[in-house]
Amino acid sequence: MKVCIFGAGAIGGHLAGRLAKGGADLSIVARGANLAAMQADGLIVRAPDGDMQVRPRLAADPAELGPQDAVVVCTKVPALGSVARAIGPLLGADTPVVFVTNGVPWWYYASHGGPDEGRRVPEADPGDVVWNTIGPARAIGGAIYSACTQPEPGVAQVVSASSKLILGEPDNSRSDRAVALAALFKAGGLPCSVSEKIRVEVWAKLLNNLLSGPLCVLNRRTMRDSLADPAVRAAATQLVEEGIAIARAMGQPVPGGAAERIEQASGINHKPSILQDLEAGRPMEVEALFQVPLRLANENGVPAPMLALTVALMAQAAEGAGLLRPAA
Repeated sequence: MKVCIFGAGAIGGHLAGRLAKGGADLSIVARGANLAAMQADGLIVRAPDGDMQVRPRLAADPAELGPQDAVVVCTKVPALGSVARAIGPLLGADTPVVFVTNGVPWWYYASHGGPDEGRRVPEADPGDVVWNTIGPARAIGGAIYSACTQPEPGVAQVVSASSKLILGEPDNSRSDRAVALAALFKAGGLPCSVSEKIRVEVWAKLLNNLLSGPLCVLNRRTMRDSLADPAVRAAATQLVEEGIAIARAMGQPVPGGAAERIEQASGINHKPSILQDLEAGRPMEVEALFQVPLRLANENGVPAPMLALTVALMAQAAEGAGLLRPAA
């Protein structure tokens, strides 16, 4: 199966290594120092279950790779517009595109049903570029749980020993294409399932982002160090509880409570990806990850004062660093 990873940063590099180990005919779209490093030494993935070094086909221009059986997009949300404009040469007539992204995704209301059917998420897809170019019929959702960093170009470091990936179709069907991709990831050593309630999984992952992202951006510390402070832990608990209430109001009740999520996160000595972006000077996903759920809380009459405060402060921090606006 020909699979292309579009964007091999920390998460993309990890997923690329798993696909290669699972037997995929792998290619990667990359650029700059990351591309140069992989051209020289291959992609190196350092993981708790063993290191991997793979040599996929590499290109900065997708036209050099040609049509794929599947594409997995692992860029941050602000880069999705540029991905949509470049991805065309990778797409055959039936090529699915998996979006392993955080936040409320651009495809959220595709095959949603009810009065919100076809509604857009402008924070995740300004100008409907992704919707109109790639289209919801190709989209497969992806929720990844994997603490990863990129310590140097061409290297993905997996911090967590309990990584997992959840795939799902917007129409909640258990499609052959999603099952086939899940099998490749599992063969590569990454637990991967196909959910028939992908929006619940979107909210479940978003709760993790809510409890760590705003607070860690504000104090520049890891989740473990942040949650060691009782006052910060209490704020994180309230953020999760507000997120659970928003998800419930959206018709997507997430199993479990705040306490178990806080307890799990408190043992992770890792900086969340949005803090990594701030420190590296990359565009931050404030809009899609945090301002969308806040907007949805307001639309559904769900009180979310802690989310409102922390998102406002985080947005100010991102704006002060020149990293708030989405990438072109």
